[in-house]
Amino acid sequence: MEQAVETKPKYEKFDVSLWLTDINTTEIGIYQQDRYRAKSRQFTKDMDILGEVKEDGKRVGLVAYRKGAWKKETGMKRRMVIKLFTDEVNWRGTLDLLLGRSMQLTHGARGFPVTSYSLNISKHEQIVQLERSAYKWWFQPEYYSFFILKEGVPKFYRLRRCWINIGDDYVLYDERGKKIGKLNGRVLNLGGKWKCWVKSEHCDVQLKYVLQMFCTMLRFNQEAQWHIKDLVSDMKTGKLKDLKLESLESDLYMNPRRVR
Repeated sequence: MEQAVETKPKYEKFDVSLWLTDINTTEIGIYQQDRYRAKSRQFTKDMDILGEVKEDGKRVGLVAYRKGAWKKETGMKRRMVIKLFTDEVNWRGTLDLLLGRSMQLTHGARGFPVTSYSLNISKHEQIVQLERSAYKWWFQPEYYSFFILKEGVPKFYRLRRCWINIGDDYVLYDERGKKIGKLNGRVLNLGGKWKCWVKSEHCDVQLKYVLQMFCTMLRFNQEAQWHIKDLVSDMKTGKLKDLKLESLESDLYMNPRRVR
């Protein structure tokens, strides 16, 4: 009787590299920002390109964030917005830090920062919700979870930071708790770099884009947690006077069946 030969799993691989400074080849040149805005309405005036996505050593995408909204604003007006583009600056996806939802979860967790993100992916009808888990003991790794609808069927995923962690390493699990990928951070890259691999049978474009934006978010991860923690603390003490959400975020919470 012949023994069944086990085939090695195949993987999709990509790198996310973030630059340490704002000086890079993608933004050098007169009116370069204007050219990007002309190519895509998603490339706003305060947007700053901070890294690239590579596959097989070739650049296939760019990652950017709204620098003005994150670096210059304060309080409830300070928002993290990360966007993913093709190398030709065609929009692929947007990640928004949801202040309202994050503050709700953090308030419920009695001040432990629970960040929540909304991801809008090109040609995908679902708004993907990515959230940090409030279930965390001291010195234990953090978790994030999300699901992606595929033909009406939800596929659940969990990201766990590695126990021995020097460069922001995360392991990706499916709904059965099986390891299907890894985001391997490079500690020697000061801007931030992740070598990522995902089993091919799981790695469609939606999952790939979520992971690429997640890696970019890790550049600001701790800063975002402090921001939410401070907002909730100021809300509790009455120091935060203006609790109004920006209209762009408020729209994400609206009932799609409401009368307009």
